[in-house]
Amino acid sequence: MNKDIKYFGIDISHLVFDVTDSEGNYYQFKNNTSGFKKFLKLLSENSHCVMEATGYYHYQLAYYLLECGIRVSVENPLAVKRFIQMKLSKIKTNKSDSKLICEYSKQVELKLWKGNSKHQTECLQMVRLLAVYTKQSTMLKNKIHGEAVLGNPSKAVVISLKRSLKQVQKEIKALDEKLMILVKEVHQEVFTRLKSIPGIGNKTALMLVVLTDGFERFTRGSELCSYAGLTPVIKKSGSSINGRSKISKMGNQKLRNLLFMCSFNAVKYNKACKDLYDRIVAKGKSKKLALIAVCNKLLKQAFAIAKSGLFYDDSYRSNLVKN
Repeated sequence: MNKDIKYFGIDISHLVFDVTDSEGNYYQFKNNTSGFKKFLKLLSENSHCVMEATGYYHYQLAYYLLECGIRVSVENPLAVKRFIQMKLSKIKTNKSDSKLICEYSKQVELKLWKGNSKHQTECLQMVRLLAVYTKQSTMLKNKIHGEAVLGNPSKAVVISLKRSLKQVQKEIKALDEKLMILVKEVHQEVFTRLKSIPGIGNKTALMLVVLTDGFERFTRGSELCSYAGLTPVIKKSGSSINGRSKISKMGNQKLRNLLFMCSFNAVKYNKACKDLYDRIVAKGKSKKLALIAVCNKLLKQAFAIAKSGLFYDDSYRSNLVKN
């Protein structure tokens, strides 16, 4: 922790945001431009504001502070939650949360938040909407199947469900096409190179480019693996109790799920992934554990390909994925 830095833990809700600074002072402001301006008066060039990623509520304040030249960190809510649990706090209020976020800020290595470009923001909005439509599509398909299983389904109900499904699928197709155009406008070369990796198809390559902003958000392969929640967590207690190591699952679930699906093809057609898979299984480890290791390998291959400017080559060895 830098002693010259004054930390501000921020807990944001729909209407207000609560703030506790490293000196223990507590404030509350409205979550709008007026509140932002009042909060800004408390800050200086040595201030560092830390908040959780809240889905939507944190964006306006984070961008406002960033544009004013204030250091901002937007942290994974799970990381903050686990820190709070370690503190064994039984009090759950916005005031107590802002205080604990401030304590969290002093004890961890914070990464500065840089925000997203307009292009990246639009791509991410499309990805989020696609996720909503995909869920709706699945629900409608299940409902249509359920009505058929019941027997003698209402004709009007089935027609309505099919009409809704058709419309949702139309929206998904339109958004997929628009997203692809946007990605190719800025990241055509990276996207093409990623598809040269055996096991990674159009959809995964597209998501990798969008979620990493063309891999500009990361400087090391290990950072990318942490972002996807594929880093191991070892549980150990005393000298006699050793728990199984597991992946953290604290990262991007959508990316992790896509990589897991890719791993099935990767063990067939990607030599490095196949060799890794065979080695782990030969040691008596589970196939699922081996597939998770393949996901990690695929992600590091993608990072190396994106940063090197080269296409996939079985014989190529990169130093970029170390650390």
